[in-house]
Parts: sequence; C-alpha cells; structure tokens
Amino acid sequence: MSDVDRIDTSTPEGREEAVTAAAGAVRRGELVVIPTDTVYGIAADAFSHEAVQGLLDAKGRGREMPPPVLVSAATTLVALAEGVPAWARTLVERFWPGPLTLVCRQQASLMWDLGETRGTVAVRMPDDEVALAVLERTGPLAVSSANLTGRPAATDADAAEEMLGDAVAVIVDAGTSPGGEASTIVDVTVPEGRVLRLGALSLEQLNEALTEHRIVLSDEG
Repeated sequence: MSDVDRIDTSTPEGREEAVTAAAGAVRRGELVVIPTDTVYGIAADAFSHEAVQGLLDAKGRGREMPPPVLVSAATTLVALAEGVPAWARTLVERFWPGPLTLVCRQQASLMWDLGETRGTVAVRMPDDEVALAVLERTGPLAVSSANLTGRPAATDADAAEEMLGDAVAVIVDAGTSPGGEASTIVDVTVPEGRVLRLGALSLEQLNEALTEHRIVLSDEG
C-alpha cells in the first residue's frame, strides 16, 4: 500500500485530526480522499488549476470530463451559479444536503478552470458530516468519485487507497459509504430541465417535488 496519510474518523479526536489534515492538504494544493453520502471522492481546491488538473490526471480523465463542485451550504450556489430557475431552487430546498447534482450556468466572474465546462458548473451539497466539515474549512472543492476511470467508484478507504493512494496526500477513512449509489444529475440550464443521470434520487422523487412548478422531468441520460 502507499505512504498516504490515512486517518480514521471513528473517534471525535480522529475526526478532528482527519478534517484538519485534509483541509491543510487542500490549502497546499494537494489531493485528498473524503467520504460522501454516495461514494468516496477525490477532492481538490476548485480554484487551483494545478490541483484540478492533478485530480483529472490521477483518475486518468481528460478535460472534457470536468469534475463537479461540492459546497458546504446551499447559499453558496448563488456565488457559483447564475440564472438558477425557481424550480431548481425548490429541488435544492428539498434534496440538499443529499444526492442531487445540479448543472448550472456558472458565474462569469469565477476565476477557475475545471476543464471544458462550456460555461456550466455541476454543484452538490453532500449529506455527510465529515465532508461538510472539510468543505466548511476549504470552501468549494472539485470532487470526483474516488476511482480510476473505468473502475467502480470506491465505497471504502481501502478501495480508494488501492486505486489513488499514490496520488493523494490524505485519505479520510469514515468506513463504508452509506449510499454506494452516485448522485442524480439534473441540468437546470434549459427551461424545462433534463435528467442527465439517474442515481440515488428517482424521477418520481424529483417530479413529486416539482408539482407546484408544473415541471415534469424525464430521463435523458
């Protein structure tokens, strides 16, 4: 196995050590592995081009597959995205924190480079206390599933270390991911909305939340 700093969060002391170590590594421009409510993720400072490129390189992905951004609060969406429709804000109120990723038009003033985003940004607020604690200290993180491209996403620290241990500085070990299923992705840049990927949230759950808006999403992923 690698020499990565792997820290167990099963005690309050371990959790604080892990969050501090992960946040410090991110501030140094390094990569970390953190748990989320879906699967483990490999994370980088969203505003560091070098760190984001390192994330893509570690996974074996090109710039045509930019990573989504995780945030610690729903209010951060306003700072990252513009023109978010009312029906999308309803989804945020209902499903954040949780396994819902929204593809939005990014704020034109943002000074970052996530890859070939075509002016969009995919944003999610995870329902995981450890991930949120890290995000509160770092700000928005570019986060992709912790795996090499073409392999299943890691649902525990062992799998993440086996695939990515040589590329990351810290692995936050919070046991087995409770979700194990990727987030559902909804494109909110088009008036009627569209589902790009079905995951932990079903079409029925999404559409039930949108009844008052008379929006009916369909699976186009």
